Amino acid sequence: MADPTTELVKHKLQVHFDPHECQPTDRELAAMADDTDSLARQVGNFPQADLRVLIERNARSDEYTVKLRLLLPGDALATSDHDRVMHAAFERALDSLEDAVKAYKERLGQVPERRKAEAKTHQEVTPPTAVDAAALDAAVAAGDYPSFRAAVAPYEDALRVRAGRWVERHPTVQARMGKGLETIDIAEGVFLAAFEEHPKRPPGVPYGTWLENLLDPVIKAIERHPDEELENINMARAACEAGPGKG
Repeated sequence: MADPTTELVKHKLQVHFDPHECQPTDRELAAMADDTDSLARQVGNFPQADLRVLIERNARSDEYTVKLRLLLPGDALATSDHDRVMHAAFERALDSLEDAVKAYKERLGQVPERRKAEAKTHQEVTPPTAVDAAALDAAVAAGDYPSFRAAVAPYEDALRVRAGRWVERHPTVQARMGKGLETIDIAEGVFLAAFEEHPKRPPGVPYGTWLENLLDPVIKAIERHPDEELENINMARAACEAGPGKG
């Protein structure tokens, strides 16, 4: 069996395997390292590129969870996937990571132009119709998320537009878009965070601006714990489908 932690090198890419509750064979590790050839070429021009591969086995579900974290100069990209077959989980996580690297490299080349464009085109998150502030306060006081969600709904379209732009700053999350993650999910995450933080919102800040300021922490939370965050978002959405007053 392989050592508890194993380091392999593909081109200039350092690949570190860290298995937990499982013992991949040397042959399995070598096969996964071979799969990183394309990724290694993608990051070949970076002065540093370390890939950390955490492999965990859940005995209860009989599944492997593979978490990849690519360390680049000044940044880190992370993806994960799970499957009953370890190599299958690794391959899907690796595919997502390659997409994230592509987006990251494109973002690096577009940063100056994008900042100029955003400075010229930035628009506040404003609702097309008036929002009943008293209804928001009452829903939060009652712990009634469906009613809060109904009252804050006029912000949804504008917030989804901002989410689509903001996610470009997080290539790992951007790589998940259209693959189980949509802007409506990010907007739902913001509304859920707003429901929890509503009593502590800063005075004097327009509500739409405050919602927009929640985008980054929500996206970062999805980046760190995608499965848990999406589960919370889906549970909140299900409560809303049940109807106001039933959360």
